[in-house]
Amino acid sequence: MPKAVRYDEFGGIDVLRVDEVERPVPGEGQVLVRVRAAGINPSEAAIRTGAVARMFPSTFPSGQGSDLAGVVEELGAGVDGFSPGDEVIGFSNQRAAQAELVLVEAGDLTRRPERVPWEVAGSLYVVGVTAWGAVRAVRPEEGETVVVSGAAGGVGSLAVQLARRTGATVIGLASGSNHAWLRSHDVIPVAYGDGVADRIRAAAPGGVDAFVDTFGDGYVELALGLGVAADRIDTIADFAAAERYGVKTDGGVAAGPGATVLAELAGLIADGQLEVPIANVYPLAQVREAYTELERRHTHGKIVLRP
Repeated sequence: MPKAVRYDEFGGIDVLRVDEVERPVPGEGQVLVRVRAAGINPSEAAIRTGAVARMFPSTFPSGQGSDLAGVVEELGAGVDGFSPGDEVIGFSNQRAAQAELVLVEAGDLTRRPERVPWEVAGSLYVVGVTAWGAVRAVRPEEGETVVVSGAAGGVGSLAVQLARRTGATVIGLASGSNHAWLRSHDVIPVAYGDGVADRIRAAAPGGVDAFVDTFGDGYVELALGLGVAADRIDTIADFAAAERYGVKTDGGVAAGPGATVLAELAGLIADGQLEVPIANVYPLAQVREAYTELERRHTHGKIVLRP
C-alpha cells in the first residue's frame, strides 16, 4: 500500500506520521502521479498547528503539502495531453502532496524539463508562484530599487532573482552567511537586525521604491519608514500589518494560473536563468526532521521530501 503523511489533530511536529493508505483512483479530469519529490513550506506548518484555522479549516485525518513532481502513473477519464510515464511538475490543493501517490487535476500539471532536477521541480510551486506574484505586485522597473526581506529563504531567494530580471537594483536582507550567494546573483546584501534601516539607506542613497516582505516581524513598518508607498509594499507573512496599513498581500495561487506560471519558471530554470537553492533532502519517513529544520527559519533555500 502507498504511504502518505497524515495527522489527526492540530499540534506540533510530533502529530505528524507516515501511514499506509488506500491506493488513490483517478476520477474524471484527474491524473495519478507517483511522486519523486515534494517540497515543504512554512504555510503547511501554520495550517498543522491550527494558527490559520479560520482561513484554512481542516478535516481529520489530514494530509499535507502542495508541491510535487513525479511520473504519471494513471489517467482518469477525459484527460488529454498526458500519458503514463510522463514526467511532470504540479501541485495539489487537497493537502496531499507529501505521499508516494497523489491525485492531481490535469490542469494543475506541466511537463518537467529534463534540465530541471527532481528536487527543484518538486519544490517549485508554492515558492515560485508566491515569489512571482509578490514581485509582480510591487511593479519593479529598470532604474528603481527594491528591497526583499528573508532574501535567502525559499520565497525570498526566488523573489530577488525575479526582481533583478526586471532591471531594478535589488537589496536582499539576510544573514552574513548568505551574502556571498546574494552577491553572486547581482543582489546587494544587507544584514538584518538592529540598524537595518540605516544600512538600507546607505545601500540605496536614492531611496527605496518597492519592498517585498517574505519574513514578517516588523518589515512592513520598516518599509513604510523608508518612505515606500503602501501600494508598492507586498507581504506574504504579516497579514495583520497589511490590514492595518493597506499594503498588498499578493502571492500564492491568487497570483495567476498556477500551471502556467510553473511552466514559465521551469523554463527559466532549465535555461539557467533562475536558481532554486536546495537546502536539504529528507526521505518521506523523516518528515518530522524536515519540519524541525524548516521551523528554525534559518534555511537557505528549499527543504524537500523524497518518497
